[in-house]
Amino acid sequence: MPKRLPLIIGGLVLALMAVVLVNRYLTQQQQVLRKQTRQELARMQERQGTVLAATRDIPKGAVIEEGMLETKSMPKEYIEPQAVSYPERIVGMVTAVPMTKGEQITLTKLVSAKQATSSSLAMATPVGKRAVSISVDNISSLMGMIKAGDYVDVIGFIPVPAQTPEGKQTTQMAVMPLFQNILVLAVGKDLGGRSQEVGRYAKEEGTASAPPLITLAFTPQEANLITFVSEQGKVRLVLRSPADSRIEPIQPASWETLFQYLMPQLPQQVQAEKGKETELVQKPKPREIEIYRGLKREKIAISEEQSQ
Repeated sequence: MPKRLPLIIGGLVLALMAVVLVNRYLTQQQQVLRKQTRQELARMQERQGTVLAATRDIPKGAVIEEGMLETKSMPKEYIEPQAVSYPERIVGMVTAVPMTKGEQITLTKLVSAKQATSSSLAMATPVGKRAVSISVDNISSLMGMIKAGDYVDVIGFIPVPAQTPEGKQTTQMAVMPLFQNILVLAVGKDLGGRSQEVGRYAKEEGTASAPPLITLAFTPQEANLITFVSEQGKVRLVLRSPADSRIEPIQPASWETLFQYLMPQLPQQVQAEKGKETELVQKPKPREIEIYRGLKREKIAISEEQSQ
């Protein structure tokens, strides 16, 4: 036993040293992990930003209040341009477009109270659209019953190239469906901001029953096309239900499409009659010979082979 005591003591000393070294290693690793965590949090904070969002659906023309806003934290790359971070910046302003719950609040969606109270066609024009005024008459404006905020379809009555049965080039008038579900921005000078006491179809003093111009919201390409069509022929507007936003395929209207719509079986009947006439013309008449039997005369048809 006395001979093993130094070995036992040496083993205990080595075990203690191992524990100390392991503890020191674990401490160092924890410090490295803490440092990495702090650095990662710092990087995340650098990439994060704060933005104001709507706490509920906000309609167009509503005055912004603090209860409508909440602060959200999100990555900076997801924050919209001109987003607002402090409610003091926008409280009292008016929404230029409707906003949904959770949507970011940006300065592009707001106007000052002074701008909101003044009539401005530019403020009524949606983002990405162009305001184009077209000249109309009583029929095109539905006797003045089209109002700002309605949606219409636009059709054009224009000359289109055509070819006569003889092969000559000519033009014929046709009704072309141009655009569907187009927003009416203004009728005359009315932007739709009149008092609610004025009836929808009521006439205002000093104004005509049918304003000469109706302003519509088009995309830039549509604006070019409607300008071209307006110079070539007439433009008509078709009022549609505000609950109907469907875009449907529509054929251009001409005499041919009119007859096809009213009498869909007529082209097939005409073609069949032409086929019968052609068959009668092309079918050769059989040759006949006369035979007299006493006083009785008979006709017998013979084929080409028999005649030869």
